[in-house]
Amino acid sequence: MSEPTDPHSDDTPDVVAAPEAAAGSGLAAEKERRLGLVEAMRESGDNPYPYRFDRTHTLADVRSGWGHLEPGIETEDPVSVAGRIMLKRDSGKLIFATIRDRSGEIQLFISKAVVGDDEFAAIKDLDLGDWVGVNGTVMTTRKGELSVKPDHVELLSKAIRPMPDKWHGLTDVDTRFRQRYADLIVNEDARRNFEIRHETVASFRRTLAKHGFIEVETPVLHPEVGGAHARPFTTHHNTLDMQLYLRIAVELYLKRLIVGGMERVYEIARTFRNEGVSTRHNPEFTMMELYQAFGDWNDVMDITEELITTAAQDALGTTVVEVRGEQVDLADAWPRKRMIDYASEGTGVELHPSMPISDVRKVAANHDVFVEDRWGAGKIIEELFEKTAESSIIRPTFVTGHPVEISPLARVDRNDPFLTERFELFVDGRELANGYSELNDPVEQRARFEDEQAAKAAGDDEAGSLDEDYIRALEYGMPPTGGLGIGIDRLAMLLAGVDSIKEVILFPTLRPEVH
Repeated sequence: MSEPTDPHSDDTPDVVAAPEAAAGSGLAAEKERRLGLVEAMRESGDNPYPYRFDRTHTLADVRSGWGHLEPGIETEDPVSVAGRIMLKRDSGKLIFATIRDRSGEIQLFISKAVVGDDEFAAIKDLDLGDWVGVNGTVMTTRKGELSVKPDHVELLSKAIRPMPDKWHGLTDVDTRFRQRYADLIVNEDARRNFEIRHETVASFRRTLAKHGFIEVETPVLHPEVGGAHARPFTTHHNTLDMQLYLRIAVELYLKRLIVGGMERVYEIARTFRNEGVSTRHNPEFTMMELYQAFGDWNDVMDITEELITTAAQDALGTTVVEVRGEQVDLADAWPRKRMIDYASEGTGVELHPSMPISDVRKVAANHDVFVEDRWGAGKIIEELFEKTAESSIIRPTFVTGHPVEISPLARVDRNDPFLTERFELFVDGRELANGYSELNDPVEQRARFEDEQAAKAAGDDEAGSLDEDYIRALEYGMPPTGGLGIGIDRLAMLLAGVDSIKEVILFPTLRPEVH
């Protein structure tokens, strides 16, 4: 090993001006200039879009393997790395560039004396945004900047469109979400959000495998609407000449598998609901649903805590998250409180689904809560909870004991026939999870489905339909079962500390682009 040969080595390259600004004549002219470079390469026999590059190390590998080097060291250790050019500065006989791959960034220390005149000239023509493959050796500059000193730099993909400027070029949120590819190039926070989401899902899979759950896949196209209250997307199968629905939940299919004896199953499922778009809602989203034979809602609440707390530790390195400026430790025990108690405290009136409907309607009127004629006391109590209490829940809390009317697939509470053994997990005023002791009595389930069917006939577009095949499955016998659904997108929002679901969905649903 020896000292770097060039006395001008530096590790603080200046940021090159955005190409559009440098060209002075706008995007069209800059694209034309870059297309000209592509054509010139082709005319000279070079391919600006080669088929492959044999990489030996990611940039993180380089940092891990050689990060200990003292300043001013050149090694003879060869590496082949690849990445996008993010920064570039020409210092005469030296070019300093920063490239980025998925794992991180590293500096290139490009010497004309090493690569030769022709290649050095070609490197000068590279633009910010170009992808390059680099063969070289590892070194550190005199200031200690870990670098790769290339003996060869190969263009892997010419960027025809210049990158957005990191500070000014991609500030419009609609553009960020619509052009996620550009957002990910320049926005470190966006990349972090999706790393957190990935680690969350990976953590779920590890935890569930530890508990003996089997991951399965169930149909996206359903002949019946069920498993949740939501308006579906409809489609038509031409060959079978039948109407189908994009799934609003995977519950009924997973419980069929419990009937079949699979005992512990889960699915991480893309789910679709034909509803509005907001900071908390996207028409397609991701749910993790699991079902555990021989358990009930208490077992499911326990595993909910474990899944989310472990995911936070795996994704963030801590179980502490910030909610509304407050430090919340997810490892602390999560309280459990009935929905009717929240609604009673919020309204100042003791509420219960057994009350005369007229009394509950009066409470709703006093709190400006809209009530439809077909709603029973249980549904109105849910609306009162949402109006008076939901937004005040900051720390993770299991809201329990939902009225039977709004829980068609949950078992009746063993201590109160008007309530169910159901819970919803709320954090920061958002519902993150829903679970219950599963109803496994086929006679009662048919009666609940018939109530749903009547509500649908009365105009409730979100009510489910009578699924005869699911009833048939229950008639074969389903053991006592606990079930759970967790919204992956909303959990990723919590862990990433963002306020919009669009920040954690790579390609959220947006209004059509106006050209």
